[in-house]
Amino acid sequence: MTDDRANKLNQAENHKILVVDDEGGIRRGCDRVLRSQGHQVVLAERGEKGLEILRQQPDMDLVLVDLRMPGISGFEFLLQAKEIAPETVFVMITAYATIEAAVEATKRGAYDFIAKPFAPDEFIRLVDRALERVRLIRERNRLEAERRQRMLELVTEKSQFRTVIDCMADGVMVCNAEQVLVLYNPAALKILSPIRSVQTPLAVNEVLECGDLVKMISNVSKQQKRLSNEVKLSSKPEETWVLANVAPVVDVASDQFLGTVTVLRDITEVKHVERVKAQFINMVAHELRAPLAAVDGYLSVMEEGYVQDREKQHEIINRSRQRIKGLVDLVDDLLNVSRMEVGTVQREIIPQRIDSVLSAVLELMKPLANQKLVRFEVQVPDRLPPVHADREELIRLFNNLVSNAIKYNKQDGRVWITSEQDGPYVKISIDDTGIGISKEALNQLFSEFFREKRPETRLIKGTGLGLSIVKSIVDFYHGRIEVESELGKGSSFTVWLPFERIEPLHRTL
Repeated sequence: MTDDRANKLNQAENHKILVVDDEGGIRRGCDRVLRSQGHQVVLAERGEKGLEILRQQPDMDLVLVDLRMPGISGFEFLLQAKEIAPETVFVMITAYATIEAAVEATKRGAYDFIAKPFAPDEFIRLVDRALERVRLIRERNRLEAERRQRMLELVTEKSQFRTVIDCMADGVMVCNAEQVLVLYNPAALKILSPIRSVQTPLAVNEVLECGDLVKMISNVSKQQKRLSNEVKLSSKPEETWVLANVAPVVDVASDQFLGTVTVLRDITEVKHVERVKAQFINMVAHELRAPLAAVDGYLSVMEEGYVQDREKQHEIINRSRQRIKGLVDLVDDLLNVSRMEVGTVQREIIPQRIDSVLSAVLELMKPLANQKLVRFEVQVPDRLPPVHADREELIRLFNNLVSNAIKYNKQDGRVWITSEQDGPYVKISIDDTGIGISKEALNQLFSEFFREKRPETRLIKGTGLGLSIVKSIVDFYHGRIEVESELGKGSSFTVWLPFERIEPLHRTL
């Protein structure tokens, strides 16, 4: 093969061509010539076989079909094949090249025909013309599809625009140059409620009750400059904040002012988070500053040599350690809350005996109970079902509850710890004879950083994180916690933790 011939083959566009002819010599000859031009060729000896191939491969570019074959004829083949592959071009191969046959083939959908026998060059020219026809047909169909698509887009553009606006989570309002509200979405109605739904266009100041927002729209209309502000909606019963972005709409061609578009984003939750964050920073700063200042003062007294008495020195060192321990507890609580929120707590969940867990907790709490002269009364059955959980997490849960029962108890008070099976749960109750909790505080008891401010709690140290950690642990194990309390008489915390019931095996002898 010459280099020119090879280059021609490499540059030839690859087409799929089906040859349907009952004569083996014609099929082989067509196959050889077409493959020499770089085309893919599929052969069929009968019309039925050709239709089957078309159904499997309807993307054929060209079909060469014999006029007279056993079974269905070339004309019958054309009628069925055009429905299967409407973009395919068909050429008839016939030994009966008459005007009547050519006219009939054209009526049936054939592009052209060639008479047997034919020379390779003549055959190649016919195939090239037919493939060009294929290209033109498909280009025409592509352009027609694009035209229909553009028409559809033009017809539905308004509907699509309205649908997009309605599906937006942010509120959208459109006013014309006269500051008349002409368009708004459901999100705007929700954010600005009690805005009333209007059937006819009204001035924006007649629709909105928020004066600051009306003023923003008015200023943008006059100055034709974009404004963005945080606005408090005073018309709503609860505190609601929105980030309002108001932009002018100007026709580019004529530089004419057309109106304004206002986008409203509800940032109430963001403002709440910012407020909680500020409270958190203030709380942490206060909780850190006081102990650090006290420890610094103790160290200064020791450094200056004002305290010579050994017992007094030990007392100062013990106070410093207590203050530092309080700081360590605060850091531990903060780390625990952070890990739970981001889901990085590592747990080893295995069966845990509640009596063993409570024994470990009471051992830890003994020094604090002795200091406050609080007595423990424990009633925990030995054969309670084990709870599948992480031991350290259970200890942290009950450590917080028992610690609170001691710290908020009265001098010479008592703490009762009882446990029993309650259906599919292990029920653990911790009751105390402490100062109690007010009804107002009960609703916020498990919130982060919440501490009830009363004269009785002023000297009790804490971060306000313990009960929020308790609630997070109980929720993780699909349990529940309830609180009952009466001021001056004490509180009762009850925790239900589910256990995995193990049914006994029964063997039939």
